[in-house]
Amino acid sequence: MIRCRLTFVKKVAATAFFGCATVGVVVASAAAEETRAVLELFTSQGCDSCPAADRLLGELAKEPKMIAMTAAVDYWDYLGWKDTLALAGHGNRQRAYARVRGDRDVFTPQVIVNGAAQALGSDLAQIERAIAQTRRIAAILSIPLSLKVADGKLVINAPAGKIMEKSEVWLCPLSKAVNVAITRGDNKGKSITYHNVVRRWIKIGEWTGGAASWTVPIADWKVSTVDKVAVIIQEGSAAAPGPMLAAATTSLH
Repeated sequence: MIRCRLTFVKKVAATAFFGCATVGVVVASAAAEETRAVLELFTSQGCDSCPAADRLLGELAKEPKMIAMTAAVDYWDYLGWKDTLALAGHGNRQRAYARVRGDRDVFTPQVIVNGAAQALGSDLAQIERAIAQTRRIAAILSIPLSLKVADGKLVINAPAGKIMEKSEVWLCPLSKAVNVAITRGDNKGKSITYHNVVRRWIKIGEWTGGAASWTVPIADWKVSTVDKVAVIIQEGSAAAPGPMLAAATTSLH
């Protein structure tokens, strides 16, 4: 039963960000040709339908060609438990996807696949169908994005490629695994591990199809809870997100 469904009643744009600080790290790399899908799981610690999806995302996150991220929302906090990982901007992003699709369908656990399709977050078959559906779109994950960590900086490189409209480049600091003991609400008494938890969305530039490079000091966004980073290039904007054109991730340890 999908009890955790949100009635979509108004426009909300822009993503909420917070926090930054500390140190740099050394040498690693990743490339987008290895990426089969980007999965954004909209989930909540206050949703009794979500733990199964959280476990499934953990399994999918083990696949080297999958970028599976937890986007915790806060709109179920009123049910009795305040989500400890939620960003207000995740609800905004989820509603923006619904506006673009035109179906006004916002619920937890919901997975957005490659920025272009949705699925029930606990249903592997639905997720795989959505991956197959989106990969028939030629532009999706067509750009071999590369990341390199060295000398306290993250260097991002994108080759030239064909795009239909202006795209945005986003950096997401991640926590690989966070265990939360929930003491109130619908999941009272459960201890749940959340995987690749998105801590911020940081827009680092725009991409218009030409070869481009961005260098970002790690100290500007790495905090003690962050041990991984994902970078995506996505058509559209925060208010109207489109297909994922490129994505890569790398560990910071």
